[in-house]
Formats: sequence, C-alpha cells, structure tokens
Amino acid sequence: MNREHLVKAFSTFLLLIIAAVLIVALWIRYQIQPTTRDGKVAADIVQVTPDVSGWITSVNVHDNEAVKKGQPLLTIDQSRYQLALAQAHAALDSQRIALAQANRDNRRNHALSTLVDTETIEKGEEKVGLLQSAVANAQAALSLAQLNLARTVLRAPVDGVVSNMTLQPGDYLTSGKEAFALVDTASLRIEGYFVETKIPAINIGDKADVRLMGVAGVIHGHVESIAAGIVDRERDKSANMLDNIQPEYTYVRLAQRIPVRIAIDQVPKGVRLIAGQTASVEILPRHGEATEQRSWPW
Repeated sequence: MNREHLVKAFSTFLLLIIAAVLIVALWIRYQIQPTTRDGKVAADIVQVTPDVSGWITSVNVHDNEAVKKGQPLLTIDQSRYQLALAQAHAALDSQRIALAQANRDNRRNHALSTLVDTETIEKGEEKVGLLQSAVANAQAALSLAQLNLARTVLRAPVDGVVSNMTLQPGDYLTSGKEAFALVDTASLRIEGYFVETKIPAINIGDKADVRLMGVAGVIHGHVESIAAGIVDRERDKSANMLDNIQPEYTYVRLAQRIPVRIAIDQVPKGVRLIAGQTASVEILPRHGEATEQRSWPW
C-alpha cells in the first residue's frame, strides 16, 4: 500500500515538474525571447503609370506574369505623337533656315560697314540672336516630341510580377493615372512586428528564422533594420494647434508593436513568397549568449 502511494506521489510530482518546465519554456519563448507571430511577407509595389495619354493599341503581358526591367508592357496609340514629332522637325528646319539667312545678311552688313549704317548692322545682329533662341526652343520642342513618342511604350521600371492587370486594347489611359501594379521581386522581405519590450533583445545583423503559415520549411534571414518611429495614435492636433493627449492607464499599459525588417538569406526549395503572406519570426540568440541576458519584459 505504501509503495502504491509512493508511486502515485512520485508520478504526480513528476507531472508537476514537467508542467512547470513547459510553462516556463512557453513563458520564455513568448514573453522573453524576441519572437512574434505577427509577421508578413512584404515587397515594394510599383504603381505603373503612363507619362502620356491615349488609346491602348497592344498589351504585351498578362496578369501575374514575371517581367524584366525595361521589358515592354503595353503600347499607347502613337499616331498623334508621330505627327507632333514631324511638326517639331519641320519647325526646327524652318528656324534653322531663317537663322542661316540672318547670318548671311549679318556678315554682308559687316563687310559693307562703310556703306551700311550702324542701326542696320545692330538690327541684323539682334535678329541673329533672336533666331538662335528660336532654334534652341525648336530643338527643345523636338526633344520633347521624341520623348513623348518613346513614352507611348510603357516599360517595366523594375524586375517584378505584374499584378491587377485588366487592361485590353482599346482602353484609354490618362497621363499620371495608375494603370496597374508591379510587385518588385528584388525587394521581397519579411516584416516582423515585435512588442516594444522585446526590441532591446534585437540587434542589426541577428539571424532570424521565419515560418510561413501553412508552408513547410524555414526561411533563414537576418535583421536588416528596426523602425525609427511609429504613429502615436494618442496625439491629436486640435483646431487651436494644441496637442490633445489621452489619459494614461495607471495599471495597464499596452505594449506598442515595432516593425523590424528581416532580409531574406535563404528560401527552401519550392517555397513561393507572396507579398502579404502571414509569417512567424524568431530572432536567434547570438553564439554563446544566454536567452535570459538578451531581454526581460520590464
């Protein structure tokens, strides 16, 4: 009977120890170690915007297609811009002819200075100067017409993946208005949002393990940067330009979340990174550095 009681007591004690160890391990992992389940795959999104207006004559890519920098994406009707270029060429030629004639007249006036009055010579020189300015303006107009014609071909500004492409030939594009988006694949990264109590345990260059929701395998990276500031939602500038500060909670204070950028070093084979995916981020302790020495929540 005593033996049975001892076995039960020992089993109960062992279970309590295991439970305590698990509780401590969970406490350290989620309250002390710099980890977060609030992470995202992020990338820079380029808003592809035409510099000239016109009807679309051809679309060279489709939605979700990978493209290279400089690759033609679509073409805007070039007829109007070709005519403008021809007019610019004609205007420049006309001004050059007028300038050549003015130069000849000016040289003749100077050669016959003994027979031509000073006022005529001065008017000839003034005419040459004005026509030189006119030629420069015509040259600038020609360059602008060439630029506008070149801009009728919309090219990829970066390597990336086309997103939200619904345009078709016949659609009209307006200069300065976004046409579609391009996900900059070179800028893919992980953004981890850590509570501020864990930021002291994070250093630039620290190794990081990232796990995507529903995806097997670990993405390896390192801390590239830590945000320098976040929005203070408790500050509000009123009409009298005074700061309206919300009362402080004396006993309960919610920790702010600070964005930490994780540069990606290695992605498991077969894993596709999609901007917006949910991720868990764990900052690994440096070699020989105890976890308890890295961070405490107070």
